[in-house]
Amino acid sequence: MFTRIAGRYDLMNSLMTGGRHHAWRRAAAREIVTAPPGLVLDLATGTADLALAVRRRDPARTVVGADFAEAMVVEARRKLASRGERRIPLLAADALALPFPDATFACVASAFLLRNLEDLARGLAEMRRVTKPGGHVVALDITSPAIPGWDTVFKLYFHRVVPAVGALVAGDRQAYTYLPQSVARFVSPDELRRLMERVGWSAVRYRRLGLGTIALHVGVA
Repeated sequence: MFTRIAGRYDLMNSLMTGGRHHAWRRAAAREIVTAPPGLVLDLATGTADLALAVRRRDPARTVVGADFAEAMVVEARRKLASRGERRIPLLAADALALPFPDATFACVASAFLLRNLEDLARGLAEMRRVTKPGGHVVALDITSPAIPGWDTVFKLYFHRVVPAVGALVAGDRQAYTYLPQSVARFVSPDELRRLMERVGWSAVRYRRLGLGTIALHVGVA
């Protein structure tokens, strides 16, 4: 599915969020650069927007971008080449079986990955495995807002408008019908915090962005 929409992924993100997805990634990048010195893994990098936000915030960092969909990696390579960015190596990888040794990264980050994992606990444990002691995890994802009234408006927009725009712009209604469905069945921010703690992350905290529609979780290995 992500292979099918790779070519219009950036455009759809901007249309769906009014361009606010860049601000949310910048907020994640501010958390990422507080991690100890060392490599950063941007898991489910997509077209590398989060990796680029980290590099802008901390030019000394090398960020490794990994994505399950090879077409996304191809799009990311094009973007990085057009910007002359050489410190973001990219590869295809499975978040449930990462091809890295234990304790490789100072920070493992993701934007809009977790609700897509077949086994959320296993994915969080893999992220923990490849993080150095004292390293950080930063996870950005969509969540249902907890504001009365706004929750109804958000669901109407997400379940009715987004699939229609996806059909028109990306030519793929199915992919943008899956998107709100994945949010509806995803765990709440509190449930995610507790699960992160159960698999070994400590000092887990989160905050909501985007009128409560985005949750930014941070933890320590």
